[in-house]
Amino acid sequence: MPLASQSAVRSQPKGQMIETISRERLIELLEAGANQRIAIIGDAMLDVYLRGDVERISPEAPVPVVRIRDRELALGGAANVAQNVSAIGAQCDLVCAVGEDAEGQVIKEMLRDIRSEARSVVTVRRRTTTKTRVLARSQQVVRFDEEEDTDITGDEVVELIDAATRAIDNADAVVLEDYNKGVLTPALIAPAMQTAAARKIPVVVDPKYKNFFAYKGATIFKPNRRELESALGAAVDIEHPEALPESIRRLGVEHLLLTLGEAGMALISLDGEVGRVPTTAREVYDVVGAGDTVTAYLATMLAAGATPAEAAVIANFAAGVEVAKLGAATVSIDEVIEAYDLFGAAGTAEAPTA
Repeated sequence: MPLASQSAVRSQPKGQMIETISRERLIELLEAGANQRIAIIGDAMLDVYLRGDVERISPEAPVPVVRIRDRELALGGAANVAQNVSAIGAQCDLVCAVGEDAEGQVIKEMLRDIRSEARSVVTVRRRTTTKTRVLARSQQVVRFDEEEDTDITGDEVVELIDAATRAIDNADAVVLEDYNKGVLTPALIAPAMQTAAARKIPVVVDPKYKNFFAYKGATIFKPNRRELESALGAAVDIEHPEALPESIRRLGVEHLLLTLGEAGMALISLDGEVGRVPTTAREVYDVVGAGDTVTAYLATMLAAGATPAEAAVIANFAAGVEVAKLGAATVSIDEVIEAYDLFGAAGTAEAPTA
């Protein structure tokens, strides 16, 4: 995607500015974010990237033969959110489940490398979720997943509840990162939300289709358009957003941040205010991990004292940086400031007019 011009920004739905952010305010919040502690609860996974070359077709089947030249391991899912929180400079406590296998051990070691608390990683009697991508000439040839995604129950969910309660008790904000791999069950969601509410700290939820309506009281609920439409059983007309506040009332959340791909994001508040955040991406190489980056910045900025609109604007700048990188990647605060300097006030939220 080319550098977004001012004319491209004006092509977004017209509207009145509802929130601006100055460079000074941006830096203030980013620096304050480095002093926060974020509890992240959800599905961690190991991402494996196998990169190589294709020079021939297999004689066994009409498929390319990829000669692997490089193997890279990366944190995925909720662990990638933790990695992005750490890149901001904040402390993170990741509550997740891994198996008694080599992949689980790798995740634990990689979390220690980013200074995430290891005590909240619960070992369970199932394999660690692992996603392996085979790439040739920067193109994904195939992805295969190794996982068990049934709900975690019994004594293992009790361990997760204990770890989550402990993490939230020491946090400035909470992330619930659901990939439908069995960690965020109703048995865990309810006490996590209750503990956060008792402490009056912000909660950011990145949901999937299961338990979509189980996060009442969340500060920011961040589905993509497809997820929201699937849950509501109806199409979402973002150009005529008058009905969107009713969706918030059904969900029982304070703010809905709807991610819209190339169209940016829409922030809808319980009071009916609808704000638009146009994309700041200059080039798009890979959208893998962009949502995790947004979630990490949302939670850390809210913990630092940002309004939901300010947090959305900053997270949007971070996402614009992330998609210009291959694979799930972290985004530093220096990169966010650089993106702001390049794009300026165009990253400001706008409210559509009637």
